[in-house]
Amino acid sequence: MGTVLHITSAACGYGFTLLSSNTTDITKVWGMGLNKDSQLGFQRSIRDRTKGYEYVLEPSPIPLPLEKPQQTRVLQVSCGRAHSLILTDSEGVFTMGNNSYGQCGRKIVEDEIYSESHLIHQLNDFDSRVVQVVCGQDHSLFRTEKGTVFACGWGADGQTGLGHYNITSIPTKLGGDITGVNIIQVSSYGDCCLAVSDEGDLFGWGNSEYLQLASVTETTQVSVPRHLPFKIGKIKEAACGGTGNVVLTEEGNVFVWGYGILGKGPNLTETAVPEMIPPSLFGWSDLNPDVRVAHVRCGLSQFAALTNRGELFVWGKNLRGCLGIGRMEDQYFPWRVTVPGEVVDVACGVDHMVSMVKSFT
Repeated sequence: MGTVLHITSAACGYGFTLLSSNTTDITKVWGMGLNKDSQLGFQRSIRDRTKGYEYVLEPSPIPLPLEKPQQTRVLQVSCGRAHSLILTDSEGVFTMGNNSYGQCGRKIVEDEIYSESHLIHQLNDFDSRVVQVVCGQDHSLFRTEKGTVFACGWGADGQTGLGHYNITSIPTKLGGDITGVNIIQVSSYGDCCLAVSDEGDLFGWGNSEYLQLASVTETTQVSVPRHLPFKIGKIKEAACGGTGNVVLTEEGNVFVWGYGILGKGPNLTETAVPEMIPPSLFGWSDLNPDVRVAHVRCGLSQFAALTNRGELFVWGKNLRGCLGIGRMEDQYFPWRVTVPGEVVDVACGVDHMVSMVKSFT
């Protein structure tokens, strides 16, 4: 990467990774991995003739069509199945990659060829500045400064939250139970979505095949944001996986629900009601009473928690060794990952993870 800049945001898609730095240097975003749909922008990719893959082997600069490349900063990146979102501080959102379902927030072009595409689309049409971008599998969510949420893309499971199950190619404002509510965080990875309000309430929409939204529906889909009436205290942060979800409360407790390896051993494989993971599994004890989980993250079938001490705990499906625990078996309880430094953040994908680490030296 030449000079490795301070990476401030990382995201893992289905077989690809985006990294960004909030620098004023011309290059602000790098991508690596699969690039069949130009989800890493236009790159001279290696094409594996036998498998038909197109991929980029090392972090490669992604040039953005910025008006003020010296002043504008990239704040955050997000990756879906084959599309990417890049959030800037003053030039809106840039989208690239597959737009078959309108997930890039632009008109769907029939038979569009995404391979080796130069097209990077800019989105600016929101009620205020976008402060968070989130890719689901084939849909996109945008949270604005006003605390509203916009969505576009594939809606067959209700994951756009717009009250229907159609494709939407224009980012559209969500209503339902989040109307007039100040949303401070949104999350999605598969086809389910969660949102947290400034008052610590939790809302959900989209796929509920795995009991993710069973607290408010008996069906497998919810097409508008619904308040999830969990009695577990104020919610500080939520993370949404493919089949399981996790939330962190203000007290620092971690709750999981849904289906899969949820982190409470091999016997708990599905629950509609959030179950608390004992704080002792994250290093809390009478000798260490100040240890708290500070952040929770989700990939397709794995979970991660960061403590206030910069320690990383992981659990879930260990596809291709993605948990980084030094063995290939699935992990049924939170397990601390040995990392030579203080973990600042972590991004989870389908079968890989990226952690951002501040070295001890």
